[in-house]
Amino acid sequence: MKNLEVVRYSFGKESTLGLLFDISGGQRVFLAYTLEDRAREVKVPGETCIPPGTYEVTLRTEGGFDARYKAEFPDIHKGMLWIRNVPNFEYILIHCGNTDADTAGCLLMGDGTTQNVSEDGAVQASRNAYRRIYPALAAALLSGERMAITIREAL
Repeated sequence: MKNLEVVRYSFGKESTLGLLFDISGGQRVFLAYTLEDRAREVKVPGETCIPPGTYEVTLRTEGGFDARYKAEFPDIHKGMLWIRNVPNFEYILIHCGNTDADTAGCLLMGDGTTQNVSEDGAVQASRNAYRRIYPALAAALLSGERMAITIREAL
């Protein structure tokens, strides 16, 4: 089983930021920075970001995001990474992008060094992170491997 973990290090008015790790081998291997939502007047856990917990990840091959990613990433796209059964959400997708529509009920991946979020609240190099991480995650799911993701707050 492939196990992923998001450790949130910031949950505030400006953004909900975290670190995505692969913890399958017993060690934490950093994969990407994460962004769950951008600045909003009111940030409500369970409405603007994923509630802490452990969730199944599968591939979803229906919908507008899937069609858009087939066109944008034709060399790697096999379906959207879908975090299943998240309370208060119909679909939570792991993907890239930085528009308000992208950040509503989604887990965005991004690359960065010491500053992973720009001044306007966008995660840096999101498409680069997606291209780097997505193929291995999709291949694991397509091979029949189960995948879970745990969302937790930093201690």
